[in-house]
Amino acid sequence: MKKVLLFALLILVFSANTTKMKIAKNTPFFVGTYTNGESKGIYQYEIDENGFLKNNGLKAVVENPSFLAKSKDGKFVVSVNEVAQNDTGFVTSFAIENDSLIFKSQSKSGGNHPCFVAINAENQVLVSNYSGGNVGFLELNADGKLSDLLFVQQHFGKGTTSRQESPHAHSAWFHPKTNEVISVDLGTNQLWFSKIDTQKKELVFTNQKNLDMAEAAGPRHLAFHPNKKWIYVLNELNNTISLVQKMRDPYKILATVSMIPEDYKNYTKAADIHISDDGEFLYASNRGHNSIAIFKVDYFQGNLELIGFESVKGQNPRNFSLTPDNKFLVVANQDSNNIVSFKRDVKTGKLTFVSEISAPNPVCILF
Repeated sequence: MKKVLLFALLILVFSANTTKMKIAKNTPFFVGTYTNGESKGIYQYEIDENGFLKNNGLKAVVENPSFLAKSKDGKFVVSVNEVAQNDTGFVTSFAIENDSLIFKSQSKSGGNHPCFVAINAENQVLVSNYSGGNVGFLELNADGKLSDLLFVQQHFGKGTTSRQESPHAHSAWFHPKTNEVISVDLGTNQLWFSKIDTQKKELVFTNQKNLDMAEAAGPRHLAFHPNKKWIYVLNELNNTISLVQKMRDPYKILATVSMIPEDYKNYTKAADIHISDDGEFLYASNRGHNSIAIFKVDYFQGNLELIGFESVKGQNPRNFSLTPDNKFLVVANQDSNNIVSFKRDVKTGKLTFVSEISAPNPVCILF
């Protein structure tokens, strides 16, 4: 009898541990939104080990948190507030506590309509102000509070299209190897290169101040290859991806490929770009064509070979992300109010639809 009871107890313990293991495999992520509709701010969802999605509800009430970034230690989230109030937008910081977001601070972004934020290992913060055409520089302290705005780097110039009549800073990135700052300006049609003066707490242009993209390209975002040598620039207006590399001193464009089908004639614009952790596949989202373009990355030269397209099963895929284990790809479809998950074949790079869930005006996915 004792043996039977002991065996039953072991089964219960094993079942409980198995349940815990299954729960632990669910991966939470935050969703940034526009709040001009049903959304109230930042939400949390999760994806399970099979790729199915679940809504965990509203986590922070905040205006237009259209882009999110997480501190390198995973303790804090910083959100832009894409607004224009007295010639500035704002950035807001939150502490992550038990999958909830606790407000810590809010600071001015330095320009109208901030649309992108980045944080490095030193907790330096870059915020790109689209309408302001500039990049704000702040710092995040150990308690998760943002400093006041420390510096604003103003861009100048213009491109050749109706959306390029003035600077529009769309994103700013810390180079993973040099910590150099690369700002992507859709309006001036350029990449801008800077260093951070840690004493003065300023952004200082490097000897090569900028790099011109192809006429009317409209650069928006970029992705660094894991080898930290190749940079892939997503050009929103002409729906292309450019391979950029630093050749001795200057950065140069080595190649450019289209990210839409040759026979597609309707209006579309590029949105987001990511590379798998193994460096073998690149993904980019098309708004209009409403697809994820899939590319194979050449191991030796970094050139891109188009593998195909996967429908996002929604409209206006503003942003997407690979899960931390790279097994799934999750897309935020802004205009159809849904989030969609795809299983990723690690050998071929291709995507297979798994799950779909409703979400109010989703525009950013943050794991």
